[in-house]
Amino acid sequence: MIANAKRFALLLLLFNGITAVYGGWMLMRYPDGSGLMMTADLLQHSPFDDFLIPGIILFITNGLLSLCIAWLTVLKVKYYEILIMVQGTVLIGWIAVQMILLQTINYLHVLMLGVGLLLIALGLLLHRRGIVT
Repeated sequence: MIANAKRFALLLLLFNGITAVYGGWMLMRYPDGSGLMMTADLLQHSPFDDFLIPGIILFITNGLLSLCIAWLTVLKVKYYEILIMVQGTVLIGWIAVQMILLQTINYLHVLMLGVGLLLIALGLLLHRRGIVT
């Protein structure tokens, strides 16, 4: 069961990391949002004029960090399960701020909130199992 939880956490970390690296890169490359078929009108309630800064933040905090934690999980570094929970919390925070600033909720928000919650739950499960064994 622990091996399956770890594999599932790795899968979610890779999914989050790859999609965030791609999305962040596209927002940095096309700050007007056109690379992801978005318009800057989405940012009307936010402090941003374009998607450059959000793209950088997405690329680093959900892209690179998630991929780094996935690698650390493969290596089974001490407290890797806590890092999984940290990434889940970062992802939930990112989505919550995004929904507030954009003043909208769509299916991707719901999907990624679910991924964040699953990362926290899996990290907690792995951490508790590690304490018991």
